[in-house]
Amino acid sequence: MTLFGQLPKLGLSRRSVAVAAALIGTVSLALGAHAALNKLDGAKVASAEQADTAKRSSRIALVIGNSHYPDASLPLAQPVNDARALTAALRHEGFDVDAIEDATHDDMTRAVARLKSKVRSDSVVMLFFGGYGIQVGRESYMIPVDAVIWKETDVRREGIAVESVLDAAKEFGASAKVVVLDASRRNPYERRFRTFSHGLAPITLPDNALLLTSTSPGTVADDSTGENSVLVTELLTHIDTPRDNQAKAAEAIFNQTRVAVSRSSNGEQVPSVSSTLLEEISFNADRPETKKAN
Repeated sequence: MTLFGQLPKLGLSRRSVAVAAALIGTVSLALGAHAALNKLDGAKVASAEQADTAKRSSRIALVIGNSHYPDASLPLAQPVNDARALTAALRHEGFDVDAIEDATHDDMTRAVARLKSKVRSDSVVMLFFGGYGIQVGRESYMIPVDAVIWKETDVRREGIAVESVLDAAKEFGASAKVVVLDASRRNPYERRFRTFSHGLAPITLPDNALLLTSTSPGTVADDSTGENSVLVTELLTHIDTPRDNQAKAAEAIFNQTRVAVSRSSNGEQVPSVSSTLLEEISFNADRPETKKAN
């Protein structure tokens, strides 16, 4: 006997069964539609996350803070603190930051390779180095903590040339290059050299690049007594104070930092700003990032 033949015994009518079947079908359709909507929403979220990641990756930075050099009489108190503070600020502003501390030559070489792998045609690339910098043959070198330097020619082998990083960023198509060097210290190797420390050499910039150094070329500066260097302290202050919720141009921030450091040191430390920018670049996230310079 069929189920419908048993309906009277079950106390059910054909109509009741039909209504129940219709309800079940409606619920099934609703569940299917809900699942489809969830899938669509998930796709939208994933797409938004990918877009956000792509946006962030167009602003990339390598931040290096080297404090512990075996050949120095004492560790440098500020570079690691400066690197940490600047890393936090840049990440807050949407930069993808690769931060390394007390970096060896291999550490720095690998970090530069990672930076190159992230560069795209619309990338704004930033490099910060705090530690010892030495010029040899009119080139400026960032010194790793494991450098073994007995004479000036060793600097070329043991150090990382600033211009080599800029050239790599240009080669891989970065739209703009920004460099901050807090490395014009009296180097711990000068007792082995024939000449005294003479800071950093003038750095040749590629097109659309911006450079801030802690002193003018050919000069050195002693560290202040603060937790952070005076250069990084002033730089962070000016990055964090946009006007009327509008992004301040990085070049304007660098120039304001230069003036502030000069004033706070009574003219004993005067940073240098160099620019070949073809567009205005901003550090600040969620505000206009770049516009063509007049």
